[in-house]
Amino acid sequence: MSKNIWKKSLFMFIGILFLFVPFQHSSGETAGQGDLVYIVPVENEVERGLAAFLQRSIKQANENGADHIIFEVNTPGGAVDAAGKISDILLDLEIPNTAYVLNEALSAGSYIALNADQIYMKPTATMGASGVINSDGTAADKKAQSAWIADMTAAAEHNGRNPLYARAMADSSVDLPEYRAPEGEFLTLRANEAVEVEYAEGVAEDRTELLSLLNLQNATVETIEPTAAEHIARFITNPVVVPILLSLASLGLIVELYSPGFGIPGSIGILSLILFFYGHMIAGLAGMEAIILLVVGLICIVLELFVPGGILGIVGVIAIIASLFMSGADAGQMGISIAIALLVSIIASVILFKRVGLEKGIFRNIILSDATTKEQGYVSTENRLELIGLKGTTLTPLRPAGTAIFENERMDVISEGGYIGKDKNVKIVKVEGSRIVVRENVIN
Repeated sequence: MSKNIWKKSLFMFIGILFLFVPFQHSSGETAGQGDLVYIVPVENEVERGLAAFLQRSIKQANENGADHIIFEVNTPGGAVDAAGKISDILLDLEIPNTAYVLNEALSAGSYIALNADQIYMKPTATMGASGVINSDGTAADKKAQSAWIADMTAAAEHNGRNPLYARAMADSSVDLPEYRAPEGEFLTLRANEAVEVEYAEGVAEDRTELLSLLNLQNATVETIEPTAAEHIARFITNPVVVPILLSLASLGLIVELYSPGFGIPGSIGILSLILFFYGHMIAGLAGMEAIILLVVGLICIVLELFVPGGILGIVGVIAIIASLFMSGADAGQMGISIAIALLVSIIASVILFKRVGLEKGIFRNIILSDATTKEQGYVSTENRLELIGLKGTTLTPLRPAGTAIFENERMDVISEGGYIGKDKNVKIVKVEGSRIVVRENVIN
C-alpha cells in the first residue's frame, strides 16, 4: 500500500475533522438605564445566513431585556424560503419591533418588512417589486407564484394593512396605475406613497428622528453586527457562490489525484469543502448528520482504492452527494450546483488524462504499468502483420510447433504442417493473432 496514498488520505481526514470544532459567536453585554433599543441590520441579499444572524440577534436582545428592536432594512431581496424563515422569526417575536427601510425593501425584503409590527422609511426609500422568480431569472410556476402572493397578502393582513397593495407587489396582473403600477408591472411604493396607503407609519430622515417618532429618544441604543463567522456564512450560502465553491472542491481534488505528493490543488479542494460545510453549519442548514455522512463517503472512496469491486466507490459518491443535499436550503439549487461541479470534474479529468495520463500522482501507485516487451523476449498477442516475410532459423525442431529466432527475437512458431528440423532456415508466411506460421526456406 503506497505511503503517498495514506498521506493524501490523512490530510483529507484531518481537514474534515476541523468541521467538528464547535463554532462560537461573540456577543456583547449591554448595560444602561431606561429603555433599551437594539438596532439589527437586514442588509444585502436575503438568504439563510441572514436568517441565522437575525435569530441570534433576537435571542441576544431577549436575554439582555431589550424594550424595542429596530430592523434597518436595505435589501434587493433574495430566496423565498429564507424570507419565510425570517417571517416565522418575526411573527414569534414578543418584543415590539419596527422595520426601518433605509434605501430599498424589494422582493423578499418587502415581505420581511411587512411582518414587522410597524414600518418607517427614509424619504428616498422604496418598497415592493416582489414578483417571485427562479434562480435562472425566469418567472416561477403558477403554484409557486400563488403561494407567494398568499404569503404577501397574509403578512399585510396580519398587521391590519390593505392586502391589495401587497398583492400588487407580487402579482403583475393587478392594475394600480395611480401608483405607477399598470397591469403587467409589479407595484413599488415610494415612502410618501407607502404612508398614504398606510403601509408605513411615517418617514424618518435618520435614526435619531426615528427614535423620536417612536418616543425612544432617551433610550440606550445597542447595534448588533454580524460576526466574522456570520459574514462568511452569508457569503458562502449565496446561491451564486455555492456552485463555485463545490467546483473548486471537486477540481482541486481531481487535480491532486494526478499530482505527486500532496500540494496546493488538494489543499484548495479540502479548504473549499470545509468552507462549504462551515458556512452552512453557521447558517443552521448543515447538521452533524450531514458531516458524518460526508466523512463516511470519503472513507468509502479511499477504501475503494484498495478494495476491488466498485461498490464502495459508488456508496461513497452517493453519501457525499446526499450530505450536500442535506446541507442545502433549496434542493433544486443544490442539484444545479452539484451538476455544475460534476461537469467541471469530468472536463478536468478528461483534460488531465489526455495530457498527463495515469503515470503520475496517486494512479501510478494503483495501476499496473509494467509491460512485456520484445526486448525481454516476449511476443505480443496482437496481430503482427509486419512479421510476414521475415526470415530466421529454427532453435528447436518443429513438430509442427517449436521455437525460432528472427532478428534476435525468439518466437513460438508453427510450420505449415510438415516437420522442420533444428537450425533450418524458415520464413514467416502467415500471422493470425499469436499464431505465427512458417515455411522452410530452401536456399538453392
